[in-house]
Amino acid sequence: MLPRGRPRALGAAALLLLLLLLGFLLFGGDLGCERRKRGGRAGAPGCFPGPLMPRVPPDGRLRRAAALDGDPGADPGDHNRSDCGPPPPRPSKCELLHVAIVCAGHNSSRDVITLVKSMLFYRKNPLHLHLVTDAVARNILEMLFHTWMVPAVRVSFYNADELKSQVSWIPNKHYSGLYGLMKLVLPSALPTELAHVIVLDTDVTFASDISELWALFAHFSDTQAIGLVENQSDWYLGNLWKNHRPWPALGRGFNTGVILLRLDRLRQAGWEQMWRLTARRELLTLPATSLADQDIFNAVIKEHPGLVQPLPCVWNVQLSDHTLAERCYSAASDLKVIHWNSPKKLQVKNKHVEFFRNFYLTFLEYDGNLLRRELFGCPSQPPPGAEQLQQALSQLNEEDPCFEFRQQQLTVHRVHVTFLPHEPPPPRPHDVTLVAQLSMDRLQMLEALCRHWPGPMSLALYLTDAEAQQFLRFIEASPVLAARQDVAYHVVYREGPLYPVNQLRNVALAQALTPYVFLSDIDFLPAYSLYDYLRASIEQLGLGSQRKAALVVPAFETLHYRFSFPHSKVELLALLDVGALYTFRYHEWPRGHAPTDYARWREAQAPYRVQWAADYEPYVVVPRDCPRYDPRFVGFGWNKVAHIVELDAQEYELLVLPEAFTIHLPHAPSLDISRFRSSPTYRDCLQALKDEFHQDLSRHHGAAALKYLPALQQPQSPARD
Repeated sequence: MLPRGRPRALGAAALLLLLLLLGFLLFGGDLGCERRKRGGRAGAPGCFPGPLMPRVPPDGRLRRAAALDGDPGADPGDHNRSDCGPPPPRPSKCELLHVAIVCAGHNSSRDVITLVKSMLFYRKNPLHLHLVTDAVARNILEMLFHTWMVPAVRVSFYNADELKSQVSWIPNKHYSGLYGLMKLVLPSALPTELAHVIVLDTDVTFASDISELWALFAHFSDTQAIGLVENQSDWYLGNLWKNHRPWPALGRGFNTGVILLRLDRLRQAGWEQMWRLTARRELLTLPATSLADQDIFNAVIKEHPGLVQPLPCVWNVQLSDHTLAERCYSAASDLKVIHWNSPKKLQVKNKHVEFFRNFYLTFLEYDGNLLRRELFGCPSQPPPGAEQLQQALSQLNEEDPCFEFRQQQLTVHRVHVTFLPHEPPPPRPHDVTLVAQLSMDRLQMLEALCRHWPGPMSLALYLTDAEAQQFLRFIEASPVLAARQDVAYHVVYREGPLYPVNQLRNVALAQALTPYVFLSDIDFLPAYSLYDYLRASIEQLGLGSQRKAALVVPAFETLHYRFSFPHSKVELLALLDVGALYTFRYHEWPRGHAPTDYARWREAQAPYRVQWAADYEPYVVVPRDCPRYDPRFVGFGWNKVAHIVELDAQEYELLVLPEAFTIHLPHAPSLDISRFRSSPTYRDCLQALKDEFHQDLSRHHGAAALKYLPALQQPQSPARD
């Protein structure tokens, strides 16, 4: 949902300002320009820091950055010198800026999101993102941007797999692999009508408006086509260790984490032939690239120096192990782009790394919902579905007692599928994925669930941006969870006052990859043997095209936080007989599971059919293409009941499995059930949703829906959470 206001944005902006102030105090007040001599003021627009600009020494003289190379006789007019002349004009307010990023895999996709957050925070122009991705990253980012619905942001995808053959012949020792070479082919991969583009690595963070970077295209001469920041280490000087032999470079070389490309000029200059010939020649004497595309860019520039326009160093402050970046900036206000170009990333050693790390973490945990900001005065095509959404929101009555229910139903949550690395299960005709949803307060259930269910799982988590990072650390710290590559975690970002339980279930269900799904809840532990038993039952019963059925897994509960989990039906019945287990909600809401007929189940040796009854809400195994949950049911109440009604209306058989069981573990009541119990208004709103559900049911199923009318008019139990 597009937010109505941004009170939290002020707090986040204040945090960023505080970080900048801390950086100012940390680095000192000198901004590296001769402001006193020129009569300028600190931070004045005319102050334009140059690449690798050193800090002002104690005697007040501004040293040349060329001294970084130990060359006292370097040209004072070198591009590394501080330049306080007038900056280039900014692009017009509504000019579309183009940004290209190569991204592959789960981890890189998360990095892209942090990068994009930092761009969106400062940007004042419409953006067109050109994302070169593998199938994994496209699946993730396409869903994310579709649900993010950021105004004035377009996204185009390009298939990285189709480009692999153009670079796969190049030996590369860099951890980025083949994808680290793909920036070389962007002039041919991007649309021919695209003339200018900013190219970014996924591990950069913006500390300024990207339009300032775009404005540097104005510095290009008629022949320059590549804008780069000088490399901020001695790598290309070849003196880091004995026998270190880097690729050829012009002086210190250039870093390709941030590139301005004049695509039109590169195409005219025959870029593709140029870099290929250079790479083939160098590979005759060098075994491989060490820094991927950067080595080849530098070798080409060494041969054709007229192609490059050096950029001010603050547009690519490089935080590698051997970085000399601190000579580039003298205050936090100098910083434009921070580049984590070490494999150690946030663990890199740097004099000011704590400041840079906190700056990065601010965007990592920043609420992305707050970035759904319009660019006032810049008309642009709204994101798909945004106009209809705004129209529906405008029709809501804020005086309606059920306003927050109506608003929550219309909320479009950002969705990040496969948040962590995930290996899809191999295709098996009767395989089953466990589907569930959870919030932060149920994370402790995951390890036990993984021990009980050895098969694939699809789990939707309702988290804030900050909680998503806590969840990531939780998984990494658990040997049990870190070892499970067949569990797909999908983050649905929190927004609104009510828990969107059925929207979460639908996200998890849509991402399941097996033919069948076990629709469970996170606070249930299945029998140890259930996964294998379900697959065998599906095959024996001939489900699928031959038979339309929902297999019921009988539910039980314990009131003890610690108990001996039964390994078989015999053990379960023994615990049931001594009062250590109960049929689920037997004391509080027997209607929810009574149709399962537990007395019959005790003696059953074969699956048996049961009939739907009012308020029945069993846990079932169904084909993956089953009806989705009704998203209108948010918070507590009737969310599963409505789904079972729909299954029955679509004539699914309800078959109870005789050896299957799942057990509910105790936990504190959720906030939504507490509100249900205490608020008559909450219960009235739930009844209104039930009435609307039946109206829709009648439209879809006609007179057959009349059988469900008495169930809709009965009071809902306050017991289930």
